[in-house]
Amino acid sequence: MDLMSYLLCLLVAWTSIYIVVSARRSKSGAGKLPPGPVPFPIIGNLLNLGNKPHESLANLAKIYGPVMSLKLGCVTTVVITSATMAKEVLQKKDQSFCNRTIPDALRALNHNQISMVWLPVSTKWRTLRKICNSHIFTNQKLDSSNYLRHQKVQDLLANVEQSCQAGDVVDIGQEAFRTTLNLLSNTTFSVDLVEPSSDTVQEFKELVRHMMEEAAKPNLADYFPVVRKIDPQGIRRRMAIHFGKMIKVLDKKVKQRLRSRQVQGWMASSDVLDTLLNISEDSNNFLDITHIDHLLLDLFVAGTDTTANTLEWAMAELLHNPETLLRVQAELRQTIGKDKLVKESDIARLPYLQAVVKETFRLHPAVPFLLPRKVEVDTEMCGFIVPKDAQVLVNVWAIGRDPNLWENPNLFMPERFLGSDMDVRGQNFELIPFGAGRRICPGLLLGIRMVQLMLASLIHSNDWKLEDGLTPENMNMEEKFGFTLQKAQPLRVLPIHF
Repeated sequence: MDLMSYLLCLLVAWTSIYIVVSARRSKSGAGKLPPGPVPFPIIGNLLNLGNKPHESLANLAKIYGPVMSLKLGCVTTVVITSATMAKEVLQKKDQSFCNRTIPDALRALNHNQISMVWLPVSTKWRTLRKICNSHIFTNQKLDSSNYLRHQKVQDLLANVEQSCQAGDVVDIGQEAFRTTLNLLSNTTFSVDLVEPSSDTVQEFKELVRHMMEEAAKPNLADYFPVVRKIDPQGIRRRMAIHFGKMIKVLDKKVKQRLRSRQVQGWMASSDVLDTLLNISEDSNNFLDITHIDHLLLDLFVAGTDTTANTLEWAMAELLHNPETLLRVQAELRQTIGKDKLVKESDIARLPYLQAVVKETFRLHPAVPFLLPRKVEVDTEMCGFIVPKDAQVLVNVWAIGRDPNLWENPNLFMPERFLGSDMDVRGQNFELIPFGAGRRICPGLLLGIRMVQLMLASLIHSNDWKLEDGLTPENMNMEEKFGFTLQKAQPLRVLPIHF
C-alpha cells in the first residue's frame, strides 16, 4: 500500500487529532508562525513536497519568503531558504536550534541514542565530537595519512587503466565509492575492506543505497508520531536489517583487533580503531564496543556515499561543459606536468580545480536539506515565532541557486570562485554543503581532500568520452532526491589516453 493509500485510510481517525493539535497551536501563539501554503486537513502540506522536495520548497519560498512554515502531517516544519536566515539558525541562534529532529528510520537498533550524528547536545555528544575532532579528523592526522589517499587513488587509476586497455566503460560513482570505502577502511582498520576485482563493493554500495532510500522515504511515523510504535510502513524494521548487516561487518573487524591486542608482542598502530580502543580502555570514558560500532557505521555510510556522489557530479559537470574541462586539464598539465602523478600537496597550486569542486558543492550539495534540526524553545525570527519542537530544514540546494547571491545561478561557472576566499567550511553561509556551527560535519576536511585528489587524478590521467555516442548537450543531468542528492542516471564514461 503506497503513502497516499495510508493517508486516506487514516483520514477520518486523524480528524479529531488535527483539531486538538490546531487548538494547541492557537493557544501557544502559533498565529505568529512564518507564512506558508495553507495546509489541508490531516495531511497538511504533504502534497506540496512532490518527488523533489528541495525544488518544490525552493519554488514555494519564492512566494512565501526565506522563512516559511508548513504542516507535514502533525509536524510543524520551518524551511530556511536564504544565507542570512541560515546564519541565524546555524550560528547566531545555534543554541536554540542545535538538536535534531530524528527520522523514525534512524531509531533502528537505537542508533539515535548512540550516534554522534543524532544525539542531542550533551556530555556524551561532546565527548564523541571531541574524539572525532581531536583523534580522527585533525589536520595533523590527515597530513600523516596522506600516503594512504595517494595509494588508494593509485589503485583507482590502475582500475581505470585496465578499463582503458580493454575498451570498457568506467562507472565513476562505483569507482569513487570503492576508492573511498577502501581509504576509510585503511584509515580505520589498516586493511582494504573490498578487493579491487571483487563484487563486494557493489554489495556495500547497494547496502548504503538501501539505507539512504529508507531514511528518505516519506514515513507516516514521522508525520504522525503517535503511530511510531507500530512502524506502519516497516521502514524502521528494514533499516534495522541494513544497519545490522553493516554493523556485523564492522564489529567483526573490531573483535579481530581486540583478539590481536591480547597477543604478546602486539604492536599498536596509529589507525582509528586502535585509537578508539585505547580511549575505550580508559575507565573514566563511556565509549564501549557498541559506541565504536555505531560511530564506525556513521563514518562509513556518510563518508562513502557523499564523497562518491560529489565526485560523480563533478565529473558529470566537466563532461557537460567541455571548455571547463579543457581549462582544468590545461592547469594540471602546466602545474604538475603531463606524465607526473598529482599529489595532495599540489592542490594548493590548482586554484581552478578548487573552484570546480566549490562550484560542484554549490550546485549539487550532497545533503540538500542538511540534517533536520529541532527547536528547543519558542524562538523569534524575522518577527515570527518558530515554535518549540518544530522541525527546521535548511535548504542549502536553494541557497546555492539563489539569484540574489549568484550570477547565472543555474550555470556551472567555476570562474565565480577565482580570486574569492569563499570556502565550504561553515563561515560563508552562501555555501554550506557541510552545514555550520557546532554540528558542522566533522569529516569535511577529509571529504574535501578526497574529492579534490580523486578528481584531479582522474582528469590528469586520461581524457574521457561519453558512452553510446552521447554528446555533452544531451547528457542526463537530472537529480534523484534522497537523503543524499544522487545523479538520476549513473555516469559511465570511456577513458582514453591523451
